Amino acid sequence: MTYQLPDSYMAAVIRQQAGQFQIEQVKSTSIRDDEVLVRVVATGMCHTDMVARDQVFPVPHPIVLGHEGSGVIEYVGDAVTNIEPGDHVVMTFLNCNKCTACYEGHPAYCENFNQYNFSGQRNDGSHALIADDDTELNDRFFGQSSFGEYAVANARNVIKVRKDAPLELLGPLGCGIQTGAGTVMNALKVTPGSSFVAWGGGAVGLSAIMAAAAIGATTIISIDIVPSRLELALKLGATHIINSQEEDTIDRIQEITGGGAQFAMDSTGIGKLVSDMMVSLCPRGIGALVGASKPGTTAALDLTDIMQNCKKLIGVVEGDSVPSILIPVLVDLYMAGKFPFDQLVTFYELKDINQAAEDSEKGITLKPIVRMQSDDIFTTS
Repeated sequence: MTYQLPDSYMAAVIRQQAGQFQIEQVKSTSIRDDEVLVRVVATGMCHTDMVARDQVFPVPHPIVLGHEGSGVIEYVGDAVTNIEPGDHVVMTFLNCNKCTACYEGHPAYCENFNQYNFSGQRNDGSHALIADDDTELNDRFFGQSSFGEYAVANARNVIKVRKDAPLELLGPLGCGIQTGAGTVMNALKVTPGSSFVAWGGGAVGLSAIMAAAAIGATTIISIDIVPSRLELALKLGATHIINSQEEDTIDRIQEITGGGAQFAMDSTGIGKLVSDMMVSLCPRGIGALVGASKPGTTAALDLTDIMQNCKKLIGVVEGDSVPSILIPVLVDLYMAGKFPFDQLVTFYELKDINQAAEDSEKGITLKPIVRMQSDDIFTTS
């Protein structure tokens, strides 16, 4: 099957550590047999994009970032059988599908995760993107580099979604919202009638709140220092809120739950809060750490408390999700009015991507979504 790649298209390029996104003309050089070309409708912006921009993680520059893309399939490689042109898709992380974790149904814990998602290249060292002057660009960020009008992705990290869902909204299901919801549903396995605490009221924490409510947890506590986020948490399913600048968080959790929470998740990555989370758990309680901290960040833990009360602290990546299962479920929950993550979103145009990043870092916007195809509206089949 032959296909003429777009001559060039617009994408946001990072050329230096902590630099601004630069809107440039770029080109796709090739599509492999196991890859697809996606016409990107919109891409969510996540804290991980900022971490990569600032090279807190050693991601090579210059690079096109973006890892919460949604769009329409334009072309599929000869080996792709489960997706076809015209399909609506969400792009997520890429895994090797060969290691023990992948075989056991935990692709987010792929032993080769960093190589496939942060190396800036295919495994053979090649790239799918070049600049307008034909110089190479690092790409393959989460197997997609979707801060552009098109993205070359692997068929493994492209998830088909129903066509009656608002496609420009769905990209964040590929990472940030999947992380919060998946941690509740897959990693912690929060149960109906149980207690759950979200430490941090950003997009990940609020996604966890919505998932806990959808599952049927009956005591759902949101902790943050921003009143507007706490107010939103109540609308999204929280039964209680705690402003940690105004109340003793541990005492308040003990009071609300009658002895400690059964399940908790920290999305802040702040060592002191992780310590507090573990103290606030009931015996046999489980705490999940999903926040991205700077390498070397530590937390003080009372080992006697953890041992004697049989508490667990687990690290969770991407909600321990199988995206092909979880993402369609989250879309169905949203369409049924049971997972209203649209209330987290603010839309920006590609030309305003630096404003989106600034608003996100200042906490003005919970979940920015950058529209790449502003003239298209993909909300119905």
